[in-house]
Amino acid sequence: MAERSFKAEVEHLKLGQGETFTGEGILALTKALLESGVGYVGGYQGAPISHLMDVLADAEELLGELGVRFEANANEAAAAAMLAASVHYPIRGAVTFKGSVGVNVASDALANLASSGVTGGALVIVGEDYGEGSSIMQERTHAFAMKSQFWLLDPRPNLPAIVKAVSDGFELSEASNTPVMLMVRIRSCHVTGSFECRDNQRPDLSVLDALSNPRSDFARVVLPPMSFAHEQDKVKNRWPNAEKFIRERGLNEQHGPKQAPLGIVVQGGMYNGVIRALQRLGLADIYGKTEVPLYVLNVTYPLVSDEFLEFCEGKDHVLVVEEGQPEFIETQLSSFLYRAGSDVDLHGKDIFPMAGEYTGAVMLDALEEFIRKASPDMLPANVRAPNAEKPTIPDLSKTVPIRPPGFCTGCPERPIFAAMKLVEKELGKHQIAADIGCHLFASLPPFEIGGATMGYGLGPAANAAFDGGGERRPVAIIGDGGFWHNGLSSSFTNMAFNKSDGVAIVVDNFYSAATGGQDIMSSRASNPTKSTRNPISKALKGVGIDWVREIDRTYDVARMRDTIRDALTTEHEGPKVIVASSECMLNRQRREKPLRAKAIKEGRRVEAPRFGVDEEVCTGDHACMRLSGCPSLSLKKLDDPLRDDPVASIDQSCVGCGNCGEVADAAILCPSFYRADVVHNPTAFEKWRARMNDRLINWLIRWRSARRLQFGDA
Repeated sequence: MAERSFKAEVEHLKLGQGETFTGEGILALTKALLESGVGYVGGYQGAPISHLMDVLADAEELLGELGVRFEANANEAAAAAMLAASVHYPIRGAVTFKGSVGVNVASDALANLASSGVTGGALVIVGEDYGEGSSIMQERTHAFAMKSQFWLLDPRPNLPAIVKAVSDGFELSEASNTPVMLMVRIRSCHVTGSFECRDNQRPDLSVLDALSNPRSDFARVVLPPMSFAHEQDKVKNRWPNAEKFIRERGLNEQHGPKQAPLGIVVQGGMYNGVIRALQRLGLADIYGKTEVPLYVLNVTYPLVSDEFLEFCEGKDHVLVVEEGQPEFIETQLSSFLYRAGSDVDLHGKDIFPMAGEYTGAVMLDALEEFIRKASPDMLPANVRAPNAEKPTIPDLSKTVPIRPPGFCTGCPERPIFAAMKLVEKELGKHQIAADIGCHLFASLPPFEIGGATMGYGLGPAANAAFDGGGERRPVAIIGDGGFWHNGLSSSFTNMAFNKSDGVAIVVDNFYSAATGGQDIMSSRASNPTKSTRNPISKALKGVGIDWVREIDRTYDVARMRDTIRDALTTEHEGPKVIVASSECMLNRQRREKPLRAKAIKEGRRVEAPRFGVDEEVCTGDHACMRLSGCPSLSLKKLDDPLRDDPVASIDQSCVGCGNCGEVADAAILCPSFYRADVVHNPTAFEKWRARMNDRLINWLIRWRSARRLQFGDA
């Protein structure tokens, strides 16, 4: 089950001409695809576009009614390859995936697609998550657009602009026979707003129609000599056609006065930040009317030299607002000025930071510095004053500790790494490679297991250099999402073919959990439109791996420990794989909490486990925390003058997974953990028994107090 259902919102996708759509950016993107007559859509989930795949999945019935094919692709490469349908057929197709990492995975297919060119409009919606909200290495998609000559759209982050960019993207693709990338940032995906709808359009040619009339064109096959012709076609035909379309359709925008001593060139996605900074400087109003000329690049590649040079006419200074590095846009714009012999001073990374997100504070400081340098008279008097006081922002990085990501409360992956720590204590430290996914958090305290990750599904492959045998076997960790994404073909077949002596642990939590809980091949739930319940162990044995052990309850720390020890010490030759399975606790809670609340409301008996720590038994050793790291485990100071050290305590966030007690038992720590079952709507007998227990306990307390008094008197 996905993190969020869009069943209700999908109804808004049926709105027609003249009606107003209100909602999130990801829903607006889906609506724009339907209005543009898309013939097929696909993709792979990944922040910030995870929910776009969820919307498409929930809208599958509507897509079917319109004759639109939807495919949840195994990975980004498969999604990009799907766009091959637009190479020979005039069918509009769109796929979506996470920013630079998704593009990296899809690079081979995308490069071939860009070389052959397309007949139908082909749109790649890329969820660019550069900056503080990112979960990946800090890179930009822009470089790939330049390398393979995709056209790159970066619309202003509001719903009308995003919807228009989808329509423009398809038309630009068709006008230049070139695939187009549409970049949407995190805030664009989740911005809310409204726009005027158009009617949804059935594709002029559906994929079913195309199957009845197959086409082929030898000139579009990426082989010599056609591939040489493709390069010439890009430069002589596709590029000029794209520039012409961009100019004639006004895809880039200009705001503010025509004449001014300075101007600002800004990526469309950074427009809101720029206009807000100008507002704070008194140079723009809340409606976006600005006193500083703005050249908004809704198309960041290709850049149109004539359009840019016209914007620069009559200006002495121009600032380029380009987030991220390297400064691709600034470099190309400077070459335009140089070739034109212009004396305009171009600024950019000399004022802005070379790297890092352009937050509101960064944007404000940089724009003020630029205007103060280029035309100080434009600044209001209170800003222009040299001695104007500015609030001092303290550097909290020196005093506030970093807040790295971590496992959720009750996460079934914690006990896996607790077991690994116990084995490490027995056998010593091992070479461990990690993968992309929640399990990567184990590289952080308290586990500190695994430190290298080379890509989604490549955890075991990252250990290839160590797999030839040695004093200690290398260990690789991979999630079930990574296994099906790329791991089976790139990692496990590699281990089997090369007769690896290493150990791999597949963390199977039933979903592609880190991206929002989407179903995958091995999910245990029944999915009406997708094939699930395909065991990972069966796939492993199918590629020739014989030593496979399955653990269906990772919270059994003792069994996990023994199985890992067995894998590391067995005399079996060849790869050793442990499939450790337990459902993602977030998804489990999403499913069970509403059912539990409903049952309680209806008066049905519900039993919920809770765990606690006996304060009188706890020694204050805290080994339980070092071996589980659960957020619900904390410290508690006792009001006992004879006990200075705080004891362990379990707070209200506990979900009753039992990991703390299992860890304590497997590590032979202490018996201070206890389980208490909270009963909602108890039976009459249970109520009577509880009253009897209370009476007995109260009698024992009074008897003990009396004995103490008697002993004291004696």
